[in-house]
Amino acid sequence: MTALAGLTAFVVCWLVLTALLRRRDGLPMDHPNARSLHTAPTPRIGGVGILAGVLAASPWLFAYDVLPIVLGALALAGVSLFDDVRGLSVRVRFLAHFVAAGAVLLGLAVTGWAWLAGVLAVVWMTNLYNFMDGSNGLAGGMAVIGFGALGLAAGWGGAMELAALCIAIAAAALAFLRFNFPLARLFMGDAGSIPLGFLAAMIGVAGMHRGLWSGIFPLLVFSPFIVDASVTLMRRLFAGEKIWQAHRSHYYQRVILLGATHRQLAVAAWGLMLVMVGLAWVALVWPRHAAGMLILSGVLYGLLFLIIDLRWQRARHDP
Repeated sequence: MTALAGLTAFVVCWLVLTALLRRRDGLPMDHPNARSLHTAPTPRIGGVGILAGVLAASPWLFAYDVLPIVLGALALAGVSLFDDVRGLSVRVRFLAHFVAAGAVLLGLAVTGWAWLAGVLAVVWMTNLYNFMDGSNGLAGGMAVIGFGALGLAAGWGGAMELAALCIAIAAAALAFLRFNFPLARLFMGDAGSIPLGFLAAMIGVAGMHRGLWSGIFPLLVFSPFIVDASVTLMRRLFAGEKIWQAHRSHYYQRVILLGATHRQLAVAAWGLMLVMVGLAWVALVWPRHAAGMLILSGVLYGLLFLIIDLRWQRARHDP
């Protein structure tokens, strides 16, 4: 079931994106702005292929705690695609995120204070994945590695429907990478990054609800995005900046601005993701070491951010 879901998602995503690129005219385009690291208009339709692949694999995904997650992601994909094409206000987008998160968590039988905390966590993850989708291969690679890790853990725990969903997402993202890395013929767009962030959070919650893993496991797996986005938000808040405005102050953006290529950044980020997946597996297999893995990850991120900050300050002061 899991292998068939992955193969189906990969092939369908590949075929859909190939067909879309053949009719490049009329596709929604991502034009460079203050946040961008690209310099030429690029189609932002890759998410359609990813979600088409996952939807095509749906006959192998139906389960009481999988179907609501898939439906929520598809709903957000539709809203985000409309936003990519026509544009929506920030209020409407956030309302959709909160409604989808709240409804799916209720569908998973999460209630009370856990429901409220879950809604906030899911909405934050949904949006931070979008924030971090700004360099070739970055968000796609996170999806391949992150959902691949969740799929292996779900399968190890016997939750084969959840494992199939994760592998389908990872496989579709792998097909998307062919069009996005090392040179980007298309971008994921909000129709891809928003549902992927939502899926990452919801699958993490579903796994916790089933007892497959503690919250530390998905937190560490997706920590390259979670930590960069969260630390950047806090830094901008303390600096009195308007956090809703476009910017290029994420650590991954600074690495590019310091001279790294998109390929170099992606390969380094993939390596970091694999390290964090390794720490997450240690925490999963030997729970008594979970706190230690969390502390170790914090030390690693602290050192990495310190190095980038020092190089950034040096570059600003060099003539």
